[in-house]
Amino acid sequence: MKLDLLAIAPHPDDVELTCGGTMAKMAEAGYATGILDLTRGETGTRGTPQMRLRESEEAGKILGVKVRRNLGLPDAHLRVCDEYKAAIAGVIRELEPRTVILPYWEGRHPDHYTSATLGFEACFVAGLKNYGLEGEAFRPFKVIYAAAYDTVMPTFAVDITEQYERRRRSILAYESQFRPTPQDLENARTSKVVLPLDELEERMSITSRAFGRLIGVKYAEGFVVKEILRVDDVVKMPVRSM
Repeated sequence: MKLDLLAIAPHPDDVELTCGGTMAKMAEAGYATGILDLTRGETGTRGTPQMRLRESEEAGKILGVKVRRNLGLPDAHLRVCDEYKAAIAGVIRELEPRTVILPYWEGRHPDHYTSATLGFEACFVAGLKNYGLEGEAFRPFKVIYAAAYDTVMPTFAVDITEQYERRRRSILAYESQFRPTPQDLENARTSKVVLPLDELEERMSITSRAFGRLIGVKYAEGFVVKEILRVDDVVKMPVRSM
């Protein structure tokens, strides 16, 4: 399976939260899409790795992805090293995605910003013929970063108004994370550790509305690129200036 778009993220549910609407929209447009989860989320407070794998499969079906893989790297122990880069680069060579979505390079969880660097370097070394990987050398054409935080100004945004409900269903497919049991809530009440999960889906919706307002739609997902975007027709550029 050769992909048009591959989203790489550290944990099951990260793609759904940060760029699920865009993944659904691109699948609806006929593109072959895929998700690569780097870990099974085994250090998370809620659920089990087995639960999260099952939930991720269901969420992937909702988003219409053709491929979903999990590398099984150690959750909360990701680091930039040759072993992990080679594991990701092997998938890049196999699936040959034209565009790759990575997490934003800053974040609360170390796995998130580490995954941004790991993913970028893996995309690069996948194109080195003599790097020591199986398969033909291949390097994605475009790398974009999901601007999942309302403090980040996107380079561009994707209208996901029509895909918003589908994205929401994919997030809520992770019942272990976002539909807590009474015992989960009691544990959260008595624990000294704050779990942002309880408000995360709502917070991501607020961010989507904020990005939507920036481009004149109801809901949008923002992305950042490090290079200049090319525009060939300035007469037909979208988003009003005034």
